[in-house]
Amino acid sequence: MPEAALEIQRLAHTFNRGTPYESMALRGVDLTLEPGAFVVVVGSNGSGKSTLLNAIAGSLRAETGRILVDGTDVTDWPVHRRARLVARVFQDPFGGTAADLSVVENLAIAAARGSRRGLGRPLASARRAELGVAVQQLGLGLEERLDTPVGLLSGGQRQALTLLMAMVVRPSLLLLDEHTASLDPRSAEQLLRLTQGFVSAGRLTTLMVTHSMPQAVRLGTRILMMHRGEVAYDLSGAQKRRARVEDLLARFEELRRSDMLDDSATALLQRAYV
Repeated sequence: MPEAALEIQRLAHTFNRGTPYESMALRGVDLTLEPGAFVVVVGSNGSGKSTLLNAIAGSLRAETGRILVDGTDVTDWPVHRRARLVARVFQDPFGGTAADLSVVENLAIAAARGSRRGLGRPLASARRAELGVAVQQLGLGLEERLDTPVGLLSGGQRQALTLLMAMVVRPSLLLLDEHTASLDPRSAEQLLRLTQGFVSAGRLTTLMVTHSMPQAVRLGTRILMMHRGEVAYDLSGAQKRRARVEDLLARFEELRRSDMLDDSATALLQRAYV
């Protein structure tokens, strides 16, 4: 059996511990992703989706648990050290690029991700041509605008460029954090097609967070539904292939009703001891 691309062991984290605002964001999450898996994560606000991605990327240090990428324990690694293994695309199309730098300069910086080398000197013509070919994959004509400041691009163009930048240095793990949520429907659909193409062609191990049930049903090889910091449902294989939007919504409703019952039971117990 091939080594897991991502292995999470008993990952737990609580925000504002010891205060009235204490919130358990992750409750001992265990998760394994095989190489090439494309896993879509859904869940309501506060379910732990973003906290999980932050912990994997290194922007949040979970209180307990371990994270292994390609068999390497990265639990204590900072974000910059994980950068050559873990790439991330955020929701904000204006947050993943440097607006004052050109298209080709942004790509060059991405290509140096995880190394100590900066942009430093003018790009060699061969390297510039190589990056131009990479941009051509987007099908947006940006290969003709390599010297255009990224700040002059549309949100959809910037997000497509950010996706490409995440893969210039092939990562072991690609994290997509609601990366189409801020785009108009046409741009979002275009970006999803690019995402599917890149992930499929490169057999990239991918973890994608979305609030869109149609996206969850349509994309990937596996669906995780998170709830109160835990993986409530894990659909793969035939279950994933048969899943419909209505099925996911029904599972959300089950969780909501369970919460209502738990809250009612807690209230009854509290009244019993008053």
